Amino acid sequence: MRAVVMGSGSWGTAMAKVLVEAGTETVLWSRRAELADAINSAHTNPDYLPDVPLPEDLRASADLADSLEGADLVVCAVPSQSLRSSMQTWLPHLSGTATLMSLAKGIETGTLMRMSEVITEVTGAGPDRVAVLSGPNLAREIAIGQPAATVVACADEIRCREVQKACSTKYFRPYTNTDVVGCEIGGAVKNVIALACGMASGVGLGDNTRASIITRGLAETIRLGVALGARPETLAGLAGIGDLVATCSSPLSRNRAFGSRLGEGKSLVEAQEATNGQVAEGVKSCSSVRALAQKHGVDMPLTEAVHQVCHEGLTVTDAIYQLLGRRTKPE
Repeated sequence: MRAVVMGSGSWGTAMAKVLVEAGTETVLWSRRAELADAINSAHTNPDYLPDVPLPEDLRASADLADSLEGADLVVCAVPSQSLRSSMQTWLPHLSGTATLMSLAKGIETGTLMRMSEVITEVTGAGPDRVAVLSGPNLAREIAIGQPAATVVACADEIRCREVQKACSTKYFRPYTNTDVVGCEIGGAVKNVIALACGMASGVGLGDNTRASIITRGLAETIRLGVALGARPETLAGLAGIGDLVATCSSPLSRNRAFGSRLGEGKSLVEAQEATNGQVAEGVKSCSSVRALAQKHGVDMPLTEAVHQVCHEGLTVTDAIYQLLGRRTKPE
């Protein structure tokens, strides 16, 4: 199998490293030629993982046609809200038989589509060609070879196993699943819940609060997932609770760090400046997840509160009191 990772950010770079170390011929596509040149010459990604050595067999390129030529596995490692425009640019160079796998975790604004649905709509590929990868996968930890597990989900079990083989290493273990919906909903909602955990931390709240948010956040995730056809057991596994715990707890989590800045009283702009100019996925996804929940009549109070803090001017303190003042229900 020949793979190409489309996107040279921290997660795309880490995934390209995994693929090469699993024995898969891999190209890492970068939008900027100067970054591709730096990766090829120094065997590091100076912008995202500057102190992590990359395999010499990993080749970077800024040439779309060159990168995608002959690719059996196309790994989409761009932010969720730019996936559609990126796929449209890549489309003329895509093979009609390649497996298209998304690493992005979000719900598209406006259409309320999951990433696999965006890929299917843009490319015309059947669901059997579209895969997603999701789990407790903090990019830096994987890049330096710390043990982690993940889930590869695809409607086609054979493709699932092919991708599993292509990215299995002694430190990175993929499991397979056919529940694409469950994996994608788990990945999208956990970013929103991580923002909530960060906000709580930013105002000085501790472990009891974080555990409560994670637990109730999982309940929201399962409700939405089941409404969309996901299997509850998927969300009780790596792509659900596993990813949720990692993203809500780790200082490496961009969403948690961004939420913490908001909890400290910073504005969205100030929080963005404090996180190296990068907006956390959950800031945009909270609105699309909220709209998707409303469309299907699913109650998601944490998601609602995060949306109001990010986009309607609600303070974190008021959001907390709003949540605590809700009418209680049986656990």
